[in-house]
Amino acid sequence: MSQVPNIGSEAPATGASGRRRVIETHGLSKIFTLSEGSVTALRDVNIAIDEGEFVSFVGPSGCGKSTLLNIISGLLPATTGTVLLDGEDITEPSHKMGFMFQTPVLLPWRTVEKNVLLPAEVQGLNVEALRPKALDVIEAVGLKDFRHAYPKQLSGGMQQRVALARVLTYEPEVLLMDEPFGALDEFTREAMNLELMRITQSAGITCIFVTHNITEAVFLSDKVVVMTPRPGEVSGVLDIDLPRPREIGTMKDPAFADLIFEVRSLLGRHVHA
Repeated sequence: MSQVPNIGSEAPATGASGRRRVIETHGLSKIFTLSEGSVTALRDVNIAIDEGEFVSFVGPSGCGKSTLLNIISGLLPATTGTVLLDGEDITEPSHKMGFMFQTPVLLPWRTVEKNVLLPAEVQGLNVEALRPKALDVIEAVGLKDFRHAYPKQLSGGMQQRVALARVLTYEPEVLLMDEPFGALDEFTREAMNLELMRITQSAGITCIFVTHNITEAVFLSDKVVVMTPRPGEVSGVLDIDLPRPREIGTMKDPAFADLIFEVRSLLGRHVHA
């Protein structure tokens, strides 16, 4: 296990992997002011994520995982501390990052293709210039034959594939995912995990993934960051030294079971079943 260091430089750095440092947080805290008082959601969070890494955050409900993701995305300001993207402060959402939510958020009156192209319309981009890219991504996520279908004609897993295609069409450097497969059945979830790994690994996308599922986190990730109960702090960071590409059979590996146990042990320092 290796702790993510607290890097002090404002300039883009190189991580231990030799790859470019993409995301850093320094002394990050978030306090919400409510009518009945203040609530500290996050406290002194220091993380570092390198280019192309897949990093999952796990922890008990209410520990601030989603809040941290929202701060990294620029959707929510931190109370104290900083977040850096390529060495620069994040103060607002960046075109370098794509966000995939817990639900697909599709417009029911638009087809798959038109839902994928919606951000281009909203941002005033050239839709026709982007259409070939959108169609390529729709094919890559296995929806080529459904480009003219409407959301009500798709299963839950297929709707999430549309949401994934919508994000990937705009070629984000960093993909932020907030429990995107949590509502899916186990078999569909496994299929989506395999699809996500295949696409992000081939494209070299840096992924930050929030989940409650320890097995999912270990299966997908290069690193798993374990959070404490609120106020959320980093309990520990576990390097996942399993070979890639990974398949469902990877879960039979005794090393996989050992990593699951290590994550549970980190959670168990603060959470008692």
